[in-house]
Amino acid sequence: MKSIKINKKVISEKHPTYFIADISANHDGSLNKAKELIHMASEAGANAAKFQNFFAKTIISDVGFRKLKKKFSHQKNWKKSVYQVYKKAELPIEWTSELNKTCKKYKIDYFTAPYDYNLINYLNKFVCAWKVGSGDINWHESILQMAKTKKPILIATGASNLSEVKNTINKVKKFNDKIVLMQCNTNYTASKKNFSYINLNVLKSFKKTFNNCILGLSDHTFGHETVLGAISLGARVIEKHFTDDNRRIGPDHKFSMNPKTWRYMIDASRNLENALGNGIKIIEQNEKDTVILQRRAIRVNREIKKGEYIKKNDLICLRPCPKGSIEPYDIKKIINKRAKKTLYYHQHLTPKDII
Repeated sequence: MKSIKINKKVISEKHPTYFIADISANHDGSLNKAKELIHMASEAGANAAKFQNFFAKTIISDVGFRKLKKKFSHQKNWKKSVYQVYKKAELPIEWTSELNKTCKKYKIDYFTAPYDYNLINYLNKFVCAWKVGSGDINWHESILQMAKTKKPILIATGASNLSEVKNTINKVKKFNDKIVLMQCNTNYTASKKNFSYINLNVLKSFKKTFNNCILGLSDHTFGHETVLGAISLGARVIEKHFTDDNRRIGPDHKFSMNPKTWRYMIDASRNLENALGNGIKIIEQNEKDTVILQRRAIRVNREIKKGEYIKKNDLICLRPCPKGSIEPYDIKKIINKRAKKTLYYHQHLTPKDII
């Protein structure tokens, strides 16, 4: 079974799911707010706090977006230009060391999604893993620069097809086999209609096609239904956006988890992990008593004297089924046999009772 380590945590289907709180732009331009969110995420049960390092001028073209003439999808409601929104959401590179220290303080991993090729070497001194955002899945130069550091690389696959995913993964594997492949849908509107497009069953295809990758989910729906579904399909890395207040104004606050809903998600996920079990069908330890109470045993429905032949009409299948009872599926083994001793009304039969 494939396993990798992110910092000191082992990630595999046999280990607890690894949860990443994507703070993204929810710091709202405040270092103190970013540090508060790290603390809150840790308290709520997150394993990592993830940020996004970019400069507006090196991630988007202001000219290009203006030439689109109108805004689409989640950007429709942005009152400022796309460039201005990205500019405001920039994470100052000077915060990196302090964010890393804060994560260590609260015993939570720190890493980032670098949307600027020239930042990778600097950030490499601080991160324990990399995240490739869905929008950069076609930017192989940047992805391979991260892959060559030999640190775990988490690759989101929103708005891409299987051929594109294969192309990227095959190139990454030449340098790095510590890959987390994440199903993702890049609609950030928080609409309930988005559930129709999450397509969690893609994880089945990923498991079949990329059996040497850890599976994950990078999700932007409100709530955690998709998280539970992904875990049941084998995902062991989950990324959700994190805020302290969904009412805040900003591009990511609306669909983010907050401390209360994050903790609820973690608790529900841990219960699910326990419920998934090991896949081996057995009578479980907590069923040792109920297997007696719930099953039927073959019983006699009248008193039968010693030496008397037992007919089918003399038998009835009723609960409980004490240990050693003859099971209903063996009823043919009893018919036309003789009673070894007197059998009393509703007595359950054992092999020692017949000859």
